[in-house]
Amino acid sequence: MTRSLQAVAYRRPSVLESAAGGQLLGLETSRGATPMGVKDHPQFFAGFLTSPQVASAALLAVADVAAARYYQQQLRASLDPVVTGNGDRLRFESFSGCCGVYARLDVLEPGLDGGEVGHGTTNVDVNNPLREALSRIGSDDPLHLRVGPEELAVTTMDGPVVEKKVPLPDRWLRGFAEAQVIAAGFDLRAELPAADAVRFLRALPRGGARPASTGPRWVVPTGNTLRPTTRAVPGAVCLPGPERLIALQRVLRHATALRVYGPAVTGGAAATASAWEVVLPGMRLTLTLSPDASRGFSGEGGVLDALATDEAAEDAELISVLLAWEPRVDVADLASASGLTPERVRAALIRLGTSGRVGYDTAEAAYFHRELPYDAERVERHNPRLRSARALVAAGAVALDGALGTVTAEDGHVHRVRDEAGVLSCSCLWWAKYRGGRGPCKHALAVRMVRRGDAAAELDMARVEADAR
Repeated sequence: MTRSLQAVAYRRPSVLESAAGGQLLGLETSRGATPMGVKDHPQFFAGFLTSPQVASAALLAVADVAAARYYQQQLRASLDPVVTGNGDRLRFESFSGCCGVYARLDVLEPGLDGGEVGHGTTNVDVNNPLREALSRIGSDDPLHLRVGPEELAVTTMDGPVVEKKVPLPDRWLRGFAEAQVIAAGFDLRAELPAADAVRFLRALPRGGARPASTGPRWVVPTGNTLRPTTRAVPGAVCLPGPERLIALQRVLRHATALRVYGPAVTGGAAATASAWEVVLPGMRLTLTLSPDASRGFSGEGGVLDALATDEAAEDAELISVLLAWEPRVDVADLASASGLTPERVRAALIRLGTSGRVGYDTAEAAYFHRELPYDAERVERHNPRLRSARALVAAGAVALDGALGTVTAEDGHVHRVRDEAGVLSCSCLWWAKYRGGRGPCKHALAVRMVRRGDAAAELDMARVEADAR
């Protein structure tokens, strides 16, 4: 798994010092972005969490996901959650080692006390000493938390535990990009009160040491609970690999509700991703599951169309100036401010998501701004379908004929790409296997690129002729 190393520099080592009225843990921060520009030592948060035991359990749940593999469990997993300050809240995010489960803890304004929340993003290694410190938090123990762009520290009555920055896996970046595209298509499908939520979640299989189960499962909202069903029916939500929700067990006794999100489905639909949100005092813990335990978010292909157009790249540059570190990024507001259509704004946000600068919050049905140390070009280099499509276009392998396009592949085989109500299908094996469920194949992507290029050329010609008149 490829990783990116980031250099850090501090004014002095982080220390725990005696101060008037108690102890002061000073975490020195490194260079980071803020609303006022890049600063050498910005601060995210210094204060207390209003529900210490709940927050510690939820943080451990995020760490559980980062340490887990729900598919091919014999392989070693990653241990580096991402922390973001959004001005009014803190977000803790992680992916499982198999990249099939995305976890996010949103500590909202009511969950924070005694300090302002800054802006920025970093990743930290949550190792065994920190986990042990969190697990010892009692209901009456104060939890002082200070987050800077390069470190996270937790101070309890037992003393401080400080975790240094660790590298961020490239696969996580691709997962962040794909997860926000998928989640943007979700709607709230069910909300269960606390007692019913606990009853439902505790009845799910835990998996144990066995591989995660294959094949989709479905649930249908019925009253205050969810009823299992063997097939997709209108209103159903996919529950793929239910044992992957085991991390929620840590917070169940603190839950006030369970909310379930997913796309609209019809009878006989294929497996889909879904999001499971436990509502906690002053915070939310959400697990988003990929359509199958064997499928990581990093390979879903939902960002390919946005990456394949120069228009989205140009729009993304404009939209990036308007993000302003907002915890809620509203598409309509961005469209009004930028002069772009909502569709172009969404494509630009997807493009920004490929460099880790945008996430999606299902609870608020809104994007949010974060910063990760990557660029969109790096994502393109790691996406073989996109590279192959560009190579086909450059080689002149694409021929257009109305609703039909033909692509001559590298091996000489000719593939036919058809446009059916805006959806491009293909005669290749990739399309036959996934039917568009994992994004476009390289042939359809190449046809779309050529079509957009032709359309842009026609528009430029029209402008030239209009100027001549």
